[in-house]
Amino acid sequence: MLPFVSGFILAVILAFPALVLFYRRNRKRLNSSDAEHQRRLEELSRLTGGLAHEIKNPLSTIKVNLRLIAEEAPPAHQDSPRWLRKIAVVQKETDRLAQILDDFLCYIGKYELKKSPVDVNELISEMVDFYTPQARTNNVRIRLGLADTPLVCKIDRDMVKQLVLNLFINAVQAMPSGGELIIRTRILKKSALIEISDTGCGIEPDKTDKIFDAYYTSKPGGSGLGLSTARKIAMAHNGSICVDSEVGRGTCFTISLPIQGNH
Repeated sequence: MLPFVSGFILAVILAFPALVLFYRRNRKRLNSSDAEHQRRLEELSRLTGGLAHEIKNPLSTIKVNLRLIAEEAPPAHQDSPRWLRKIAVVQKETDRLAQILDDFLCYIGKYELKKSPVDVNELISEMVDFYTPQARTNNVRIRLGLADTPLVCKIDRDMVKQLVLNLFINAVQAMPSGGELIIRTRILKKSALIEISDTGCGIEPDKTDKIFDAYYTSKPGGSGLGLSTARKIAMAHNGSICVDSEVGRGTCFTISLPIQGNH
């Protein structure tokens, strides 16, 4: 039953934004004075945003109760690998749906940046601590190299954490047999750079121009929103994100954010 429900929710989440994208891509064909089409586009955007929020609330409740079930399971079940595996599968699926919802809400612009001075080195250290257990379960070793001086940028802390998390997830997915996730920070002129590299399969040259497009994915079960959302977050901070990849050797994503007081 759970796979059916999660699959249905995922289909709904992906279908509505696809309609929004269709309208946006065809908007240029419409007369700019066509108020009716503009009204429909705005209504559709509100509908999808509202739907995502409505799904996200009960999903959060499900996640909390799953954790409680795992903690309060009878001793007989706690010793059962089959029981624990089932809980782990459900938790993984709910986490995946929650991530898709976050990416979608960000992609359609249903958020307001709350900027404050943040040391990028501190943020990256926090994200590495958070993601290290997940990396280990995928046989991925993390190497971290931070700039010697603080890199203070005026950013929305939560949004940039989501950007970084999306790139961590993307990197680990590119290394199904394990490997190294290398994160470095440095300063270049008036920008803080965050470099996130993997030792995975790399990206074919003819695909590098497509990876930031919404709904483009080469991964089975991927939403196609992770990298497009990452780029949107970077651009919302007057920054950028670029990729350098070599097939068979790996990929490096570089995030550039303006240093506070220099933009």
